[in-house]
Amino acid sequence: EPRRANRFVATGGVDRALEGVTMRGRGAAENPPNRFELLSVERDPASDQPEAVGLHTQFYRDNSRSIITYNDSPDIPFNASLNPYRGCEHGCAYCYARPYHEYLGLSPGLDFETKIIVKENAPELLRRELSSPHWKPQTLSLSGVTDPYQPVERTLQLTRRCLEVLAEFRNPVGIVTKNQLVTRDLDLLAELAKYRAAVVYLSITTLDAELARLIEPRTTQPAARLRAISELAHGGVLVGVLVAPVIPGLTDHELPAILKAAADAGARFAGMVPLRLPHAVKDIFTAWLERNFPDRREKVLGQIRSLRGGKLNEAAFGKRMTGEGIVAEQLAQLFTVANRRAGLADSSPELSAASFRRPGGRQLEMF
Repeated sequence: EPRRANRFVATGGVDRALEGVTMRGRGAAENPPNRFELLSVERDPASDQPEAVGLHTQFYRDNSRSIITYNDSPDIPFNASLNPYRGCEHGCAYCYARPYHEYLGLSPGLDFETKIIVKENAPELLRRELSSPHWKPQTLSLSGVTDPYQPVERTLQLTRRCLEVLAEFRNPVGIVTKNQLVTRDLDLLAELAKYRAAVVYLSITTLDAELARLIEPRTTQPAARLRAISELAHGGVLVGVLVAPVIPGLTDHELPAILKAAADAGARFAGMVPLRLPHAVKDIFTAWLERNFPDRREKVLGQIRSLRGGKLNEAAFGKRMTGEGIVAEQLAQLFTVANRRAGLADSSPELSAASFRRPGGRQLEMF
C-alpha cells in the first residue's frame, strides 16, 4: 500500500545506492532525493557495484476512495481524469509525471519506474461515481498522468475494466498512450465510437527505434504504434497522433516525418507539446543526455532554455505547453506546415455525452 511505501522511504531515506550505475531497460539511472524528505542514502564511490544491473518492478496496492480527479488548468483540454496507476514502468526519461511520486514519499527517479501504485478497485470506484446524480457527463481523460497501457495492464486489465464501465454508461473518454496494447480494447472503443464517445492519441516522440529504446525503454516501438493507429482507424475509432515531447536539438527535425507516417497509417488529427522538465525531471533528463548524447548535451539544453525563458522549465499557464521565443515559434510553424501537408487537423473532434445513460436507473435528461 502507499502508506507502506511511505514508511519504507521514511525509515531508510531515499535510496541513491544505484546513482551513476547504468540500468538496463530504465530511463533513469538514479534515485534523486525527494524534495519533501530530509534523509537520503548516498552510494559509496569505492563500492564494487557492477556497471550495469537490473532492477525488478514492485507493485503496491492503493486504497483510494475516489477515482475521478478534476483540474481547472486553462491549458489542458479536459477537466476530469482517472488514473488506474501511479508511476509508470515505461520509464521515459523526460516524463513530466515523475514528480508526482514525491507526494508518496518516493523518488521521481528509479522509484517512479519500479514502484508502481495500483488502484485495484478503480473500475468499481468509477461505476459508483458515474452512477451518482452529482456526476455531470463529460469527457474523461484516461489517463491524464501516467500511461494506462503500461506493461502490467496486460495482466491486471484495470484500464480495460474501466473502459467496460465507460462503455456501459456511454460516457466519452479520451486516451493518450505509447503502447500498442490499446488495440486489445478495440471492441470497447469501437462501441463507444458509435456514440462519438471515444478518441485515442498514439504518442510518438521519434521514429528512430534505437533512440526510442534509449529514451522510453519499455514503450512499444514506433513502428508498432503506427500499426496501432491503423488498426484503430480501421475499427472506426477516432485516432490521432501526439508528437510529445518534441525535444529541440534531438527530435524536432523528425516532426514532419512523424506526422506524415501517422497520416499514412490512418490518423486524422495531431497535436504537439515541446519538452518540459518540472522539478527533478530536469536533472534526470540532463543525466540521461550526459550518458547517451554527451556531444549534444549543451545544444539540447541551450535550445530548451531558449524556449523556456532562459530556464529548463516554465510552469506558467499559457507558456508551459507551448513555450515562448524564437525556438517555440519555429516549432509551431514547422508543426503547422507539416500538419497541413500531411492532411491532418490540428485538434481532435469534440466528443459527445448526449448518449450518456445510467444503467438500471432513470435516464439522465440533459438536453
